[in-house]
Order: sequence, then structure tokens, then C-alpha cells
Amino acid sequence: MGFPDRIERTVEVSRPPSTVWEALTTAEGLSAWFGDEATIDLRPGGTGRLGWSAEGHSVAMRVERVEEPAVFGFTWPIYGLPESDPRRTYVEFTLEAVDAGTRLKVVESGFAQLSEDAYRKAYGGNVEGWAKELGELVDHLDAA
Repeated sequence: MGFPDRIERTVEVSRPPSTVWEALTTAEGLSAWFGDEATIDLRPGGTGRLGWSAEGHSVAMRVERVEEPAVFGFTWPIYGLPESDPRRTYVEFTLEAVDAGTRLKVVESGFAQLSEDAYRKAYGGNVEGWAKELGELVDHLDAA
């Protein structure tokens, strides 16, 4: 297939990595910017759930990687596919201390496994979704 397999975004926030880590890896932190409901069992193999009550939508996630305070990774369902579909994408956050605070990189990969039609919906939806959600994360951290 001739389309990108991954979405990659980088933002810088004026908070230390420990504060950004809390926002990414705790139920309280996630529910403040990534949806409005969250649960998480922060260990490889642990599960979590993100919910958007206004849309009546939630997604399950599986924690894959925890290297505090630098790397957090999880898999989750692919947007636009039925919940029963076993395919997932992998999301990884990498935190790096910089003079101004933290450089946060998010990479979501696994889109190449999709048909062209499913790819368009999932990839396009998540490109838009990451722009919105990362903006909300920066706003949340700036207000903290």
C-alpha cells in the first residue's frame, strides 16, 4: 500500500516531565484532557478505558510499555472499525526534558494493515483527533 503507516506529532510544554507523565499515565490526568472519563492499570499488560460522555463513546486500551518518566505506550481499537475487530494501532508517548520544560512526541502506528477505505477514515480521523487532543493537553498543562 502506498500510504503512511504512522501519525507523528511533537509539542513542547512548559512543565517538567514528571507533570506531563502524570497527565498521560493517571486516570485523573487523562480525564482532564483526553476525554472526560478514564481508568488505567499502569503496567505492561494492564488495561484502561477512555470515555467521551458527550459523544457516548469509550475505547479500551492495553498498556504495552511503561518506562517512567520517558516512555508510555498502549494499543487501542482502530477508529471506524467494529469493536470486535482484533486489529489495533500502537500509540507511544516519548517525553524529553528541555530547557523550557518537556518535549512530548506522540507516534501512532499500524495503519498500513487497513484497506484503503478503512485507512482513509481511521488515519484522517486520528490526524484530526491528535491535533485536538494534544491542544487540550497543552491547555490543561498550561493551566496547571
